[in-house]
Amino acid sequence: MRFHVTGLNHRTAPVEVREKLAFPEDHLSDALSRLLAHHGVREGLILSTCNRVEVAVSLEEGDPGALIEQFFEETRHMPRQQLASHLYHFDGREAIRHLFRVAASLDSMVVGEPQILGQLKDAYAAAKACGAINSFLDGLLSRAFSVAKRVRSETEIGQNAVSVSYAAVELARDIFASLEHRAILLIGAGKMSEHAARHLRRAGAGRILVTNRTPERAREMAALFEGAIVPYDQYVSALPNADIVITSSGAPHFILTRDMMHRVMHQRRNRPIFLIDIAVPRNIEPAVNQLDNVFLYDIDDLGRVVQRNRLSRLEEAADAERIIDEEVDRMVARLREREVTPTIVSLQENLEQMRLGEIERVRSRLGPLTPQQEEAIEALTRGIINKVAHGPISELRRHAGRGEHMPVIEFVRRFFRLPD
Repeated sequence: MRFHVTGLNHRTAPVEVREKLAFPEDHLSDALSRLLAHHGVREGLILSTCNRVEVAVSLEEGDPGALIEQFFEETRHMPRQQLASHLYHFDGREAIRHLFRVAASLDSMVVGEPQILGQLKDAYAAAKACGAINSFLDGLLSRAFSVAKRVRSETEIGQNAVSVSYAAVELARDIFASLEHRAILLIGAGKMSEHAARHLRRAGAGRILVTNRTPERAREMAALFEGAIVPYDQYVSALPNADIVITSSGAPHFILTRDMMHRVMHQRRNRPIFLIDIAVPRNIEPAVNQLDNVFLYDIDDLGRVVQRNRLSRLEEAADAERIIDEEVDRMVARLREREVTPTIVSLQENLEQMRLGEIERVRSRLGPLTPQQEEAIEALTRGIINKVAHGPISELRRHAGRGEHMPVIEFVRRFFRLPD
């Protein structure tokens, strides 16, 4: 079984590429079905977040990188030539290492942020629900979750944990000396908005306004943070009174346009307004930034804020990388052992059948046997079989540890005439 990961992230592709490749949650089941329909694909997983889109597969044969590129082209309608320079490909051991690093938040924009593990678990649950994950990926992902837990418990990489939403708040706090008397409008009441609201409240934000397409969710968010509700069809009227606007709506189109913000700025008498767009696809038209006293930051701009937190985490990240290396070695050894196990079991079964057959063949010539004699024959013949099996089994396991087990598997099967 071969494991492979192809994808792109915040380091290899700008937000305008990532947003085109992103998979909406309600499209995942259909996308996974189309992925499994490709020849040779046994299992599949799609991880789609604001900072990365990755496809992981287990397969028996074929070129997985080309296969996934074709899958992206078919489902996201982006020519492979446009994607090629943004994609990375990991195979075998390196794919396992990449998966473990992603789960442990070592590959995130904000190293140590906890969101990616939850997002990976959601992707796993979605793939599991539609039958896209079986024993191989199931075991691999379960191990990835355990590795992430170990990294958090054995290092301080999660201390003062930050996220993209926290970085947005840090940017707002840099712009304003204090958030205490600032009115903040959250457009979208999803997880990203919830995280932003938590950090805003801790930073002393004086007033939080919440709007969401689903009124029930807006009420829950407002109650959680003692904020006020703005009906979704009226959020434009609230903009003139907002100093900071954070958008994380799932809308597939721009919900704030240049013309809209031009009218808002006239009502604000040109007082500065800061717009932070943490949605993918983006919620705010980039041309808004051309307006005087309108300052727009998208998710890529937040990288500047994120950079501050990285220096203090380098030492912890180094410790985490050592844990990852150790766990990758352990996982690879386990997978190699798994590859030789069917041959070991087949050899043991074949030798046991020979042993029992030979005992039955000579039993009529031995005459009546006492229980003690039966026990002696059993021990003698089983001991001989174990000694015969010891050599090839040891060689299989030894070569598996080196990754050189396939020729040994073939030799043992041919020498002992084991069935395929």
